[in-house]
Amino acid sequence: MKALISAIEAIDEVEVFGRVKSVQGLLVEIVGPVRELRVGGRVQIETSNGATLAAEIIGFKDGHALCLPFGQLAGVRLGCKAVFQRSDGAVFPAHSWLGRVVNANGEPIDGKGPLARGAQAYPLRQSPLAAHDRVRVGEPLDLGVRALNTFTTVCEGQRLGIFAGSGVGKSVLMSMLARNTNVDVAVIGLIGERGREVHEFIGEYLGEAGIEQAVVVVATSDEAALMRRQAAYLTLALSEFFRDQGKRVLCMMDSLTRFAMAQREIGLAIGEPPTAKGYPPTVFTELPRLLERAGPGTAFTGSVTGLFTVLVEGDDHNEPIADAVRGILDGHIVMERGIAERGRYPAVNVLRSISRTMPGCVPASFRPVLAKARELMSIYSDMEELIRLGAYRKGSDPNVDRAIAVYPALEAFLSQQREDTTTIAEGYRMLEAIVAEAGAAG
Repeated sequence: MKALISAIEAIDEVEVFGRVKSVQGLLVEIVGPVRELRVGGRVQIETSNGATLAAEIIGFKDGHALCLPFGQLAGVRLGCKAVFQRSDGAVFPAHSWLGRVVNANGEPIDGKGPLARGAQAYPLRQSPLAAHDRVRVGEPLDLGVRALNTFTTVCEGQRLGIFAGSGVGKSVLMSMLARNTNVDVAVIGLIGERGREVHEFIGEYLGEAGIEQAVVVVATSDEAALMRRQAAYLTLALSEFFRDQGKRVLCMMDSLTRFAMAQREIGLAIGEPPTAKGYPPTVFTELPRLLERAGPGTAFTGSVTGLFTVLVEGDDHNEPIADAVRGILDGHIVMERGIAERGRYPAVNVLRSISRTMPGCVPASFRPVLAKARELMSIYSDMEELIRLGAYRKGSDPNVDRAIAVYPALEAFLSQQREDTTTIAEGYRMLEAIVAEAGAAG
């Protein structure tokens, strides 16, 4: 009954409409009652073939509304009727959405029938919780991946970025995290993904066990920029719904870079000046607004732990999007092509990765072990070229000798098959044994 009442309240009392004045590229100019128009407002354009095309008002010029479509412009002609809607876009999620795959509009695309409509509307562009209302991050969260559990420990409600170039294995790492992380619900946003990889990720990487307690939001690379951007907003809106039900939510998004690219298309379409590598200013405004929606909840709600991938262009980890995201999130995981090329997966460079909740979230008894392991890896990394070339002579430096002796064991520890899972406590014990072995070798 509540869902029915909310659906009735969403119906516009009066129909307000305008007409299509011009179409330039993807930009549709609509003339209509100026006082009824607002940035972010939704428009339904009635095309010449009898269908309707959804669009969003993204700006104004000379008293006319500038809109971008959510789909193809086929059938749009001059004079087409454009009906302005009161709602700026909302979703009505329910618990029955678990195990389903939806598009950016919250419509099912998995062939399993319609979705139940929840009683409460969640705006797609919700404001983040007030900073003084949030609680602190919670206890360490078991991700099931040894390299991350030990060297970049994540707390409940923390937000981390996974930085990687193309083909380095971030999708496989995401699937491991989705299946193994100790949370109640996972909300996974695939933003701008290849169409072929969507089914592969859901069916092969995620699997039936992973999808049961997850909702997957999909917007493929061929969809309109507004759809790709809205898929990111929907991912956070669904995470907020489950958080408000008291759930511990894992929000995963692949990738923030494609969200930024969609916002770049939108910004350039309305004439924003391109700044850093062609990205307009609104990209760097929208990123924190999106990412701040994840994090700890209030004392009466659950939490949203965020893991967001960043596709670094040309393996440049200092490009504008990567640099901006690093400053917003609570840590970063760096995946490197060189590590993947030598066959170690996940290809995480733990020396370049950091969790800003460490070392506070690590047991005091384990901190010396962790520091020693990092020291050994750092020593080996500094001398790696000389070791590979055979220029280092054993016995020259006892610290280097210890690092060389323990290197195979550390590499085996950091390597993990997709099907394997290791708890935080197990990871601590394994790493402690390796460091003890290094001490014995010295």
